[in-house]
Amino acid sequence: MTQLCTVTNNFPNAKIRGFESLEQSRSKKSGISGEVGSGGARARAGDSRRRLGGRGRQSSVLGLRRTIGRAPTMLPRRVLNATTLLLLLIATQCRAFTTDDGRRPKTRRSGTARYIATVSGTQTISIDISEDAQRDLDRLHEWSYNCGIEQADFQLAGQEIDGHLDVSSTAASYTPAGSPVLYVPQEVILSATSAREEFGHLEAVENLLQSNGNGEYIPHFYLMLKILVELERGTESPYYSYLNSLPRYFSNGVAMTLFCYTCLPPLVAKLCKQERTLFNTLSVAPSLLVPWLSDEVKGDEKMWRFAYQIVQTRGMHTPSGDYCIPPMADYMNHGSVDHNVELAFDGYGNCLATTTADVPAGCELKLNYGEHGPSLFLSRYGFLDDGSPSTFCKLIPRKVTEEMEDLGYSHDRMLFYSTGDVSEEVFDVLLYILLGEDGAVGAGLQSQLHGAHVSGDHDAKRSMHERYYHRTMTRLIEHVDEFLASLDELERIANYGAQEATGRYPRLPLILRHNEFVRRIFLVK
Repeated sequence: MTQLCTVTNNFPNAKIRGFESLEQSRSKKSGISGEVGSGGARARAGDSRRRLGGRGRQSSVLGLRRTIGRAPTMLPRRVLNATTLLLLLIATQCRAFTTDDGRRPKTRRSGTARYIATVSGTQTISIDISEDAQRDLDRLHEWSYNCGIEQADFQLAGQEIDGHLDVSSTAASYTPAGSPVLYVPQEVILSATSAREEFGHLEAVENLLQSNGNGEYIPHFYLMLKILVELERGTESPYYSYLNSLPRYFSNGVAMTLFCYTCLPPLVAKLCKQERTLFNTLSVAPSLLVPWLSDEVKGDEKMWRFAYQIVQTRGMHTPSGDYCIPPMADYMNHGSVDHNVELAFDGYGNCLATTTADVPAGCELKLNYGEHGPSLFLSRYGFLDDGSPSTFCKLIPRKVTEEMEDLGYSHDRMLFYSTGDVSEEVFDVLLYILLGEDGAVGAGLQSQLHGAHVSGDHDAKRSMHERYYHRTMTRLIEHVDEFLASLDELERIANYGAQEATGRYPRLPLILRHNEFVRRIFLVK
C-alpha cells in the first residue's frame, strides 16, 4: 500500500468531531456477518486521548476499569482525590500495550515449530496461515480498542470475492469532508525503523541487499522480520489478534502459479515474475544471515511468504522515509478516482485518517495507493483496479533506449484511456520506433525527434508527427488488433486450465476479469 502520506505538525488540542461520544460507541456490538466492528469511538487511557480532546479523563478511567477486569460501566460522577488520581495514572501507564488477556508481552523466544507457543504450560496453535484459514475479526475489534486505536464513523465490512472473504472499511454514518475517522497511536504502528532499533543493525543482510541492487527494500526486510518474530511469539505477541485477522489468501504475482503467468498479457506476467523474484531475494539468502532466528523459521517458506505478503500489500511509505503498517488503516482499499480519505502523521509518529470528501453512510473509505495502473496493482497487491481510467498501451519494444525513456517510455505514461484517448508519449515512442526501421536515414530522424522533444521545440515535433501520421496510425491499429487477438488466445488457455484442473487455479477468474478490462479499453481505440 505504498501510499505516500502527508505530514502534520501536531493534532489539534480542541475536540475532534466524532471521538467524543464514548458511551454510544461502547454500546455497539461487533461482528463480521456483513459488517465488523462499529463506527463509534474507542476509549484509550493515556496521553493520546487527551491530545485528541473530548473526555480525556473519563476515557482513561473507563480504559482502566476494562483493563483490571471490572464491569465496563460508567463510573459515578464524583470528584477524584489526589490519591485516586495517582493510582489511576499508575495503572493507566501499566496498561499501555498488553496482550488481549491483559498480560504484558514476554521477551521473544527462539525456536517454535509450526508457530506453537507455550502459554501457561499448554501448547496451542497460535495462527493458522493456510489459505483457507478463518480470519478472526471479532477479537480485532477488542484488540484495537485496548491498544488505543480511535475510530469514528469507521467500521469494517466483509464480502466474498472468488470464494474468499475480503474485508474493507466503510463509513458508519454520513461523514462530511474533513472529518477524522481513524487515529492510530505511534506505539502500535509496525515500523521498519522501530524493527531495526529492536533487532539491531543486521549489517550482513543490508550489505547483501545493497550488492544485488535491492537496497531500497531493506526497510521491507526489517518489517518482514518483525512480522515473523510476532508470529513466532504466538499468543504471547501483543499483535496476535491483529495478525490473526489478516488475510491468508492472496492473488498477486507471488501467489500465482506458472500457469497463471501464461494467461496474462506480457507486461503483467513480467511484473508478476519480478514480484516472485523479489520475494526470493528478501527471504532465501537473508534469512540465513539472521543469527538469532530459529532454524524452523529460517526454513519455513510459507511463514516467510505470509510475512512478505503482509508487508508488500499493507505497508506504506511515510514522508520521514520510514516504511510501516498502521493497523486498521491498512484495511482501507484503493480508489483511483473515488478515493475519499488521506493519511497524515504528526511529529510524534501517530497516524490520523481524515476524509477528503463527503462520504455517505455505508460507502467504502478509500485511499489512493498511487498512480501505478492496473498491471502493477494486480501483480503486487492482487486486485483489479477496474476504476482506473487508463491502462498501459502494451507496446513493448525489444530494447528500451535512454532516448525512448526521455520521450516518455514508461508503464505509467504510455497509456490508453477509457475515453478513447491516447497519451502523447505513445505517439512519440511509436514514431521513434518506426523511424529506427529506416536505417541510417531513420537514425538521423530519430535524433531530430529526440532533440526537438528535449529542447521543447513543439513546432518541429508536431511537423514530424504530421509527416508520418498515416504510418504511425497504421502501426498503432495493427498493434491493437494483434493484442486483442492475443487476449483471445489467453482466454482460451485460461478456460482450458479451469476446465481441466477444477479448483487448481483459483486466481483464473481474477485474471480473466483483468484481461477483459484491458480488452474494453483497447476496443475503444
